[in-house]
Amino acid sequence: MEENKKQSYELVATLQHVFGADRANVHLVHAPLRICPLGAHIDHQLGLVTGMTLDTPILLAYVPNQEGQVRVHSLNFAPPVAFNIDDVPPKGGPLWANYVRGAVVSLQQRFTLHYGIDGVIFGEMPIGGLSSSAAVGVAYLLALEDVNELVVTPTENIEFDRYIENEYIGLNNGILDQSVILLSDRRHLTYLDCESVNVSRIPSPLDEDDFDIVVAFSGLTRSLVNTDYNQRVSQCQTAAGMLLEWAGQPVPPSPVLRMVAPEIFGDYEDRLPEPLGKRARHFFTEMARVRLGVTSWETGELAAFGQLMAESGHSSIVNYECGSPHLISLYEILNDCPGVYGARFSGAGFRGCCIGLSDPAHREVIVETIERDYPARHPEMQDQFSVYFCKPDGSAQRVPLLE
Repeated sequence: MEENKKQSYELVATLQHVFGADRANVHLVHAPLRICPLGAHIDHQLGLVTGMTLDTPILLAYVPNQEGQVRVHSLNFAPPVAFNIDDVPPKGGPLWANYVRGAVVSLQQRFTLHYGIDGVIFGEMPIGGLSSSAAVGVAYLLALEDVNELVVTPTENIEFDRYIENEYIGLNNGILDQSVILLSDRRHLTYLDCESVNVSRIPSPLDEDDFDIVVAFSGLTRSLVNTDYNQRVSQCQTAAGMLLEWAGQPVPPSPVLRMVAPEIFGDYEDRLPEPLGKRARHFFTEMARVRLGVTSWETGELAAFGQLMAESGHSSIVNYECGSPHLISLYEILNDCPGVYGARFSGAGFRGCCIGLSDPAHREVIVETIERDYPARHPEMQDQFSVYFCKPDGSAQRVPLLE
């Protein structure tokens, strides 16, 4: 809380300095980052997923721009961005600007925007694996809706943010990130059925002091290999189509694995060529882990929940075949570390971080273990990696400036 307060002061001061903003007109959006403890890589196949937000948000301070200009400075990236809402540039450089451009275009599919924003945006956590892109998109949507006095529900904003990423930017991801960021509730596990788009907030007897969310940043900000995200989505769809055809069921134009009953996969698993069999195997085993994980969360069984996270990470490596050597190392180190209930990649594991649930009493030993073992395996990362301990947060929202 104190760190967020300090950051908001810096954002407001920059907004006043750069744009001459009147502090009385400044608004602030708090858009938390998210983790997916269970349900990795299956949202685009309309699977079951879980999520939590972190208490280290993306912060956007802004004021209305009456001339319809969008002018945004980032404390993380350069150069600044400026354009008119009536003349939005096509997707392009600088890449970080695509999210505010996409937010304007997304809202314009349904609304007429009269006002832009002057804004300053900042996120403390390193980029990669915590869905900062979705959080940034949500932050811009909330700000633009505010200055244009638009009434938009969280469910509608999930679709607006999905448009930013799928249609404007061209990434074929699902709705997990936006849903968790917009619908989470403190002290609950967000449980999303991506087929029905039903969201449940699962309570737990656990208190926030009972566990940490440990985030181990690899130091990699760019993927060292081609992640082939869209290719894996296509492979899952191909596997779904083959399974449905073998079972004598209709095959729609864009099949997904959620359309395939588990027993059909069981009957025809051995016929799937690799890597299609691996992709389908990950989907069906991850679905089972999510269901078990919800039960473990409800009963407060941290060790059981953590073990499922570790198994999810193993399947991500073996069956979904993602993860760079650096992230695989962090996955192994965390899961062998005293006090860590279980860990997995956050994201595809080609850059960014690993996340886990851990015992707060073991913070020191966790840091010592990572500082000893990770550079030993990857000396070039000696001064690049970092470790954070976070707590769960709530949903993205506009918040008052802290005095």
